[in-house]
Amino acid sequence: MRKRHRFTAGLFSLGAVGFFLVLLHACGTTPTPQAPPGYPKPYRVMGKWYQPLPHSQGFRQRGIASWYGDDFHGKRTSSGEIYDMHAMTAAHKTLPLGTVVRVKHLGNGREIRVRINDRGPFVRERIIDLSAKAAKEIGILQTGTGPVEVVALGRPEPGKNGSPAATAYVPSDYFSGNFTIQVGAFSDRANAERLVQSLSRTYKNVHISEYFDGRTRFYRLRVGRTHDLNEAVRYEAHLIQNGFPESFVVAE
Repeated sequence: MRKRHRFTAGLFSLGAVGFFLVLLHACGTTPTPQAPPGYPKPYRVMGKWYQPLPHSQGFRQRGIASWYGDDFHGKRTSSGEIYDMHAMTAAHKTLPLGTVVRVKHLGNGREIRVRINDRGPFVRERIIDLSAKAAKEIGILQTGTGPVEVVALGRPEPGKNGSPAATAYVPSDYFSGNFTIQVGAFSDRANAERLVQSLSRTYKNVHISEYFDGRTRFYRLRVGRTHDLNEAVRYEAHLIQNGFPESFVVAE
């Protein structure tokens, strides 16, 4: 049985809160809409907010599929993977990342299976962006778009005999995984490390996660660990109420 690592709750001293707020003074962000309890965080693209779904069970959608290729090949996707236009993947605005979906072309009857590893397409009426290979397989590489039905299958679960044909699927969800709370991000590692030392007196698993966006390296400060999203959301609320207004749940 997998052992659960629980968050350690507690209150910060006034000095620690004051120190934290001074460090974050120049790092303010635009407030985001509140997601329903247990839901993943919403995100914004071109001024519009999108709310990812907490699971893929029963998901079915009809609309227009498009595809993307050379301009994005080799670049990082929303899941953190590097986009490969020759792989069977796709982008969707709200399905959980990692979900495998069946896409059926409503004009020619062709069907494919692709894994969602990116966000998009952010164009009106388009519901899924296929990789170049997937677009070729389903028959829209030349036309650019096509009418499709998308049905979520879930995450792949290999069959007992190891045969690809025996692959089963379980509904993708955001409710289980490895979750922690991000309380701030710094461009100066020294500032992040000083806060780690301060918060470690009260909280468990205080650590730094580095991120490079191509221009700047950020040091993201995170606290706690749990395998249950609902528990992480409760702890996020605790941190927000105790002087950490920028706190949000992340999956690691």
